[in-house]
Amino acid sequence: MSKGRGLLDELTSTMKIQPDDYTVQVSPNRLKSFEYALAGWLYMLRHQKNTRIMSVASIVTFLVALWLRVSTIEFVLLTIAITIVWMAEFLNAAVEAVTNLATTEWHPMAKVGKDVAAAAVLLAVVASVIVGALILGPPFIDKFSG
Repeated sequence: MSKGRGLLDELTSTMKIQPDDYTVQVSPNRLKSFEYALAGWLYMLRHQKNTRIMSVASIVTFLVALWLRVSTIEFVLLTIAITIVWMAEFLNAAVEAVTNLATTEWHPMAKVGKDVAAAAVLLAVVASVIVGALILGPPFIDKFSG
């Protein structure tokens, strides 16, 4: 019985931690949380050139999808694929920032963290390009084939 209790204690231990006890700054309300999120997005647009490239690619993709009159479900799938790329890029930047904060010296595990986060972005981009090609390719070809 004690072994089962130990597993239960282990499984519930994380949820018992009070995050405010370890946080320098706590968001006072949902509006402030939204402001922090928007500040993060603006940071990305200003300091991460890939995000600016992604902005143009996202807008062009949506405009092409509208021009080709893709179905609602296809537009939703494109939106999900693009959103996953954005999320991966944002998380990659967060990993890089935390890693840079943790150490100013080169460390092989810091390299692993940064490289794996970058690989997540690459994976999302490749999947997004495949989704885009499968959805936009056929109507695009039809538009110009006669």
